[in-house]
Amino acid sequence: MLTGRRYLLRLTDEQAEYAEKVGAICRAVWNTALEQRREYRRRGAWISYVEQARQLAEAKKDPSCSWLAEAPSHTLQQTLRDLEQACKTHGTWKPRWRSKSRTAPSFRFPDPKQITVRRLNRRWGELQLPKFGRVRFRWTRPLGGMIRNVTVSRDGVRWFVSFCVEDGLEEAPPNGKPPIGLDRGVAVAAVTSTGTFHDRQCVAPGEAKRLRRLQQGLSRSRRVHGRSTPSRRRQELRVQLGRLHARIRARRSDFVAQTAVRLVRNHGLVVVEDLRIKNMTASGKGGLGNPGSRVRQKAALNRAILSKGWGALLLRLEHAGRYHGAAVIRVNPAYTSQTCNACRHTARENRESQAAFRCGACGYQAHADVNAAKNILAAGLAVTGRGDFAVGRSVKRQPLKGSIA
Repeated sequence: MLTGRRYLLRLTDEQAEYAEKVGAICRAVWNTALEQRREYRRRGAWISYVEQARQLAEAKKDPSCSWLAEAPSHTLQQTLRDLEQACKTHGTWKPRWRSKSRTAPSFRFPDPKQITVRRLNRRWGELQLPKFGRVRFRWTRPLGGMIRNVTVSRDGVRWFVSFCVEDGLEEAPPNGKPPIGLDRGVAVAAVTSTGTFHDRQCVAPGEAKRLRRLQQGLSRSRRVHGRSTPSRRRQELRVQLGRLHARIRARRSDFVAQTAVRLVRNHGLVVVEDLRIKNMTASGKGGLGNPGSRVRQKAALNRAILSKGWGALLLRLEHAGRYHGAAVIRVNPAYTSQTCNACRHTARENRESQAAFRCGACGYQAHADVNAAKNILAAGLAVTGRGDFAVGRSVKRQPLKGSIA
């Protein structure tokens, strides 16, 4: 199976500056190629990767675009391939522009023949990349497979290298362990049907105050007019914010990974809600000058949802489940938090508060998230009993006992 290995890079000042330049060139190629594809679609035509790669090679010979030749050619070609795959999967109008301030630089080396890796000592390894030379990285674990491609990216102020390797392992057979339902929430990141709560505070109270202070300082600082680069104070604030956000992301990623592995090791089936996180975290502002209503409350809810890592947890579950023999299925989330698990009575009044659930028909009481997780598990077992493994599949049902099929 294909898997990933991520390591911390130790770039020199010259290598870090060159990596920023390569990331900027790849970003310019992505934006230009995306605009070209959209312009072709406006005219009712289509342009392929082959044609764009040919035009890119011709542009390198133009003296006004000689800066394109400073980046490794394979990284630029891979950028065009990634764009073509994104357009084929989501359409020409769905892929987004890559912003200089909001998009972290990232580029990929797709040819493993041009990449060599060797271990220097117990802590450090060395990587040979085209036009970069020898780059050192922190050796935290063996690669464990054959390298397929290498991606260099920046997270905050630190650079990382990610290896896509073929580990040679087969997908594990079903482990036969009991199933479990998982409810993802805002107050608690994940609650299981057995009553286990998984949560972690990724931002300390002191860090929250410092984060707000840095954001206020950044909003009050202005770019110096007449210059292509922002002021030194603004650059320092952005660096400090990047370090703080990177630390928060690392904690969230660590929590999500540990939680996912713990669940798939102990259970053979994990049932989760099929949540549309992108729609749920959309802005509360209306279009065409409509300011919307309760915009500040909606923004706070969006931040709370994103801080729990719902999407990352699902990805980790699906990835780790392949190695531990656990299946992960998604079910319709409709009314799972309003339905009584004991008598199936559904009413909005059943959920008295965020944590309290009391059925108005039978009087059943439980933690609201635990009750929802039990309903999610029941929906997942019903889906697997009908022979389905995802939302939106067939609606066939099991024959009733005693009936003739």
